[in-house]
Amino acid sequence: MQLISCLLLLFAVCTPALAQVQVREPWVRASVPHQTASAAYMQLSSPRAVRLVEVRSPVAGVVEFHTMTMDQGVMRMRAMAGVELPAGRAVELKPGGNHVMLMGLKRQLKVGDSVPLTLVVEGADGKRETIEVKAAVRPLNTGEHGHQGH
Repeated sequence: MQLISCLLLLFAVCTPALAQVQVREPWVRASVPHQTASAAYMQLSSPRAVRLVEVRSPVAGVVEFHTMTMDQGVMRMRAMAGVELPAGRAVELKPGGNHVMLMGLKRQLKVGDSVPLTLVVEGADGKRETIEVKAAVRPLNTGEHGHQGH
């Protein structure tokens, strides 16, 4: 029994968790009937440099990372391949900046609902880890910019 305990401890010490990514305040913007898109926001941090490479959700047909910038007075949104999470630095996905787009919504997202999100992070070695998150649905007017037109 003692040998098994020692082996388990050795395995735990020699196999560090990929990222230990912390997710704080995940939320999704509420939608109106027949609206086809919304956005998810959160704060992410990791003790090791990793990349958020994918987000999945059963409430949407397509989930993408987007960045929003101002270009000569016009707000532009572009898809991104992923989101870098530098070691020890918090990264915020927020209205008016980088965020997760939920497109092809399968149902209306109502205030008080919870939206399941699966985050996939990848380390420099190519190893991936999934993180299950429940994001609270908040009112349409939460944040700086709306996504009602998507």
